[in-house]
Amino acid sequence: MAISLKNIRYFIAVAEAESITGAAQTLNASQSVLTEAIKMLESDLAATLFQRHARGMVLTHAGHQFLSHAHQIMVAVRNAEQALSARPDTMSGRLNIGVTSLVTGYFLPYLLGRYRRTFPKVEIKVIEDQRDYIEHLLVNGELDVAVLIVSNLQDKQAIESEALVASPYRLWLPQNHALLQLGSISIAAIASEPLVMLKLDELEDTATTSWREAGCKPNIVLRTESVEAARSLVASGEGLAILPDMLYRPWSLDGDRLEVRGLLEPMPSLQLGVAWRRGSPLSELTRNFLMVAREHSRGHG
Repeated sequence: MAISLKNIRYFIAVAEAESITGAAQTLNASQSVLTEAIKMLESDLAATLFQRHARGMVLTHAGHQFLSHAHQIMVAVRNAEQALSARPDTMSGRLNIGVTSLVTGYFLPYLLGRYRRTFPKVEIKVIEDQRDYIEHLLVNGELDVAVLIVSNLQDKQAIESEALVASPYRLWLPQNHALLQLGSISIAAIASEPLVMLKLDELEDTATTSWREAGCKPNIVLRTESVEAARSLVASGEGLAILPDMLYRPWSLDGDRLEVRGLLEPMPSLQLGVAWRRGSPLSELTRNFLMVAREHSRGHG
């Protein structure tokens, strides 16, 4: 027995119209096609589904029983079609993402790669700018979501955020530096040392606050917006640096010439995460991006 979905649809239409003629008008099909479909269905089921009379067709007891199952079958088919239409590889649309410089180089490429593999038909537009401008675009609804240092967010009444990665600050030193003999190093112990300051994504503000709280003034010999430059300068012995672990990269070109040590003074970890406009309903594309970001951060962390 091979019952076709088309014959089930025809059966439901005839049962609701209580006539072949009425069902034919509803379905825009010929009466002969419907008549043959009902005969085939009754043959497949080995049951009489309708009583025929001059004014139309009335369901038999078996017909009523099968009608209930027929509706369930069609609902199941529609649910299956909707589920398939929502598959990640069929979803499309546009997602506007805001990022800051540090995120672009050290987190975003891997996150976007994972998202694109899951949702290949979604168009992604990325805007990189300073944190305050990214916040402005979020509040104005020009961005769907942002990936940035959420611990630096200012407009927390208008923006909701979720931290994904916590990266502690440590002291970077060149190999064979005298301070490496110490386990953890105080800020006071490095006050006279030349310091390389990374002025990227407000990292300098965080470091400056820690120096001020320790009652010391840093001996800054160079400021740079390049993580690679800061890494090379420390590795070459030009100065020390206080930077988050996520930038360390021991496998990089100069990474094997660096050492890191903890600081005695507690510094708040860099909190990298996602942010979106508070109170705004999230689109399905945005919800999917947040889901992928959470999954990615578990592996990244």
